[in-house]
Amino acid sequence: MITSKQRAHLRSLANPMPTIFQIGKGGINENLIKQLDDALEARELIKIHVLETSFLEPRATLSELAEQLGAEPVQAIGGRIVMYRESKENKTIEL
Repeated sequence: MITSKQRAHLRSLANPMPTIFQIGKGGINENLIKQLDDALEARELIKIHVLETSFLEPRATLSELAEQLGAEPVQAIGGRIVMYRESKENKTIEL
């Protein structure tokens, strides 16, 4: 569990980051989970866009993905969600 100060620091790091994944009408599937897992290991902090065509709620999607990936939910604003997981091999973010 991360503290509110750590979460604020992660939000500031995520602000200028580009969105690297989109969740569309295909929803959440095994392929997406695998790609997100690889991205979290490589980057630690990722930003995802939940498209309106997916009919998924961004907050619920963030909670579900964080639980499946063992990641920490950072924020959900509009259709954008951000999550963090400390990398085992490529640790770059200091909290």
